Amino acid sequence: MSKEKKVKQPKGKLGKLERREARAGYFFVAPWLVGVVIFLLYPLCQSFYYMWYNIRITPLGSNFTYIGIGNFTQIWMTDPQFPQEIVDYLWHTIVEVPIIVVFALMIAIMLNGKIKCRGLFRLIFFLPVIIVSGPVMNMLVDEGAANIPAMDTTVITNAIATFLPLEVANGVGEIFSDMIMILWYSGVQILIFLSALQKIDSAMYEAAKMDGASGWECFWKITLPTIKPMILLNAVYSVIFLSSNEQNALITLIKDSMFSGTSEKGYGYASAMAWMYAVVITGIVLLFFLLLGSKKDMYDRQVKRRQRAMKKEARLVKKIERRGRRNAKKIERLRNKRSYKTYSGENDY
Repeated sequence: MSKEKKVKQPKGKLGKLERREARAGYFFVAPWLVGVVIFLLYPLCQSFYYMWYNIRITPLGSNFTYIGIGNFTQIWMTDPQFPQEIVDYLWHTIVEVPIIVVFALMIAIMLNGKIKCRGLFRLIFFLPVIIVSGPVMNMLVDEGAANIPAMDTTVITNAIATFLPLEVANGVGEIFSDMIMILWYSGVQILIFLSALQKIDSAMYEAAKMDGASGWECFWKITLPTIKPMILLNAVYSVIFLSSNEQNALITLIKDSMFSGTSEKGYGYASAMAWMYAVVITGIVLLFFLLLGSKKDMYDRQVKRRQRAMKKEARLVKKIERRGRRNAKKIERLRNKRSYKTYSGENDY
């Protein structure tokens, strides 16, 4: 019987349907790629080039004067505002991000339950993301809508100052004064947590409750480990949002330095500020990644330990088998040698 020959497709070559799908994919990704190159990579390279120069805009064009690290030394040595704003930004971000993430998780758990008008409540919590942004946020802040009138932050600051340093107490008081605005930033995080909670299999909760687990134990053993990647995602999103928000004083400072009419500041000075600010943001993101990044839990460690023990046992079994085969060959050689001697002695006799 003649065997059917299989037609092998050359390596590296796609079929007609695969090429068509690839072209469609490139077509849909092309606008994003063009936007990244024009609005991200090019300005990024341009600002990196600008930060080494003192740039002056004149009616005849732009004058570039190379000053090396002069912009950086000027920012840290002669401009006290930027280091102070960096310290305030670090403190507020490290404190505000956990508040936003925890509040978003609590609201998402409540909105995921069986309550009446659940869709309306979801719309209410997500509505600030659509309405309270850009100029609207600035107008609301100027009118005092981001503060809680009934909350006396002075009392809170004085109470905290009794057991913490005054600088820390002032920072906590500022956070309480801006609590409404902080919670307005949690709409997207609530939506992300809500989508993650809806994907958890309800059979896991039913099995845990049949085994006698309480609601608190179900949260710690099922809910929290399942949505842990979303916690990291929301923390990173919150850091980026707070860092690029118009209410951030550093953004305003960089913008004012860029359009300053003084001879020391300008585009190069603002570019140096922006790059140092980007390094600080990257450091905060790495910090949250180290704290919330995926780590192998106890069960994974036990599985790895069991696999190593099984491999060690398999190696021991192979070693015993090899030793048994060598001993069997040695016994066989001795037996053949004895039979040969016996046979030779009988012939001589």
